[in-house]
Amino acid sequence: MLASCANAETGDSAESTGEVIATTGPTTPFQAREVATFEEPWAIAFAPGTPVLFVTEKSGKLKFLDTATGQQGTVSGVPQVDYGGQGGLGDVAFLPAESSATLGGRTIYLSWAEAGEGDTRGAAVGRGKLVCPEPTACTIEGLSMIWRQTPKVTGRGHYSHRIAFSPDGKYLFVASGERQKMQPAQDTTVTLGKIVRLNLDGTPAAGNPLAEKGGVSGEIWSWGHRNILGIDWDAKGQLWEVEHGPAGGDELNLVKPGANYGWPVRSNGDHYNGDPIPDHEPTDGFAQPAASWSPVIAPGDMLIYSGDLFAAWKGHALMPGLGSKALIDVALDGEAAREAARFGFEKRLRTIAQGPDGAVWIAEDGKGARLFKLTPR
Repeated sequence: MLASCANAETGDSAESTGEVIATTGPTTPFQAREVATFEEPWAIAFAPGTPVLFVTEKSGKLKFLDTATGQQGTVSGVPQVDYGGQGGLGDVAFLPAESSATLGGRTIYLSWAEAGEGDTRGAAVGRGKLVCPEPTACTIEGLSMIWRQTPKVTGRGHYSHRIAFSPDGKYLFVASGERQKMQPAQDTTVTLGKIVRLNLDGTPAAGNPLAEKGGVSGEIWSWGHRNILGIDWDAKGQLWEVEHGPAGGDELNLVKPGANYGWPVRSNGDHYNGDPIPDHEPTDGFAQPAASWSPVIAPGDMLIYSGDLFAAWKGHALMPGLGSKALIDVALDGEAAREAARFGFEKRLRTIAQGPDGAVWIAEDGKGARLFKLTPR
């Protein structure tokens, strides 16, 4: 109970007690090579068409690593962030359509925790133009706010603020956590506990499920979410998300427009104080999770692997685990999912990316976090 309560404060689910496979074991299909270290990395992303990996650090710094040469650099022009708890600089993303552009001159998207009035905060998303006058120095010019969580509330947890572009490159999807307030996840007049679908400029996309209601309701794609920390597309164009449950009940969901995923009315976990929550049931009127974990895996991120370097992982969801300290391999089959393997690491894992050659990159969580490159054993 003490562990659960402590993790409730940080928003990270309690540690899994499930069996893990050691990374040094003979059954592990990869070798992990340490490449660099960072301070509290939250997201890593390759600029499409390049070997350059961008890393957000939660305190508000944006760095990059040329994985071909090992040269590192910093990015200025980053917004001021509200740093504390789970808050700070969040996700970083680039438009897939600009993969042939030079590194300096392409559009960059960032998410972060933004301070409000009266000790309130909320997630925000902005975009600007990346300019790189030197190999080790870039800046963001013309950064403008294009989306905000509504409303701002107290506390420093469950921002979510993961970013994903639709496969056709036309839409921006943003994961918006319920900020540990629970009930707003069921309120479709706010964007807490939602996935929103936007145009690339941050305006509500036409054809959203609640477009006729107008206002922020017109941004909503799905609702009833808790704390989404991974979001990605499979080869069939299906959107998946993984979110933290309370004391148990982490969920992997296939996201469909207008679907309600039940939080906090339904969960396969319980409240941290031990109060029960009714489990998901096929007849409860809510969308059912494709997979659920109790004990939890505490996912930090998610990647649906599309490379050729790891043939056995192609089409699988790979999730770096925080409390579980493991890389979770989940096989996807249509609308179904099952855990296929679990590979243990020494420390908590925060974020994951796929390199241009199909290698998998993983960063640990916290201070002095190591960045690993995973290649076949």
